[in-house]
Amino acid sequence: MALLDDVITYLEMHARPLLAHAPPPLTGKLALMRAEECTVSFYRYLYETVGTPWLWYERRLLSDAALAAEIQKATTEIHVLYAGGIPAGYYELDTALPNETELRYFGLIPEFIGRGFGPFLLQQAIERAWSRPIKRFWVHTRKFDHPKALGHYQRNGFNVYARQSLRFEDPRTKGILPRSLRHPLLPPLS
Repeated sequence: MALLDDVITYLEMHARPLLAHAPPPLTGKLALMRAEECTVSFYRYLYETVGTPWLWYERRLLSDAALAAEIQKATTEIHVLYAGGIPAGYYELDTALPNETELRYFGLIPEFIGRGFGPFLLQQAIERAWSRPIKRFWVHTRKFDHPKALGHYQRNGFNVYARQSLRFEDPRTKGILPRSLRHPLLPPLS
């Protein structure tokens, strides 16, 4: 069994940040739409396409019924950014607690990374979270997420409040993610 050492960094903000707005990427038509009553198949497409390069695997373990129950809750918001009619990325908010919102998932389809979509999409998520009367907006990121994720959150007003070490079985060896998956922090599997 191959175990991986990870670090989860928890970040939060307690007020809407006063930041210069990231301009939308200079590319064709953009649309940010809430996926109302998101289907399991579309959610799996987003989650797997965005998350596979960064070892996201937890929601792959859920049955369709369990995943549907999670993503179709009234307190779950899934917003998808489209560029020229193609999904470019998404964010997911958990608004279950009355005074806070969690940015549960955030990311881009690989072909859209490095083209200015990340800052724009994150600011949209921040605006959406603070459109409710909350006192706290928080997110966590892991060592295996995109290498710029932590700095990206911090530049947009999130502050680190905790770190947690964690060890988990490599999802590539368990058959949850492809064995051929390359990650900058991991050696290839033999």
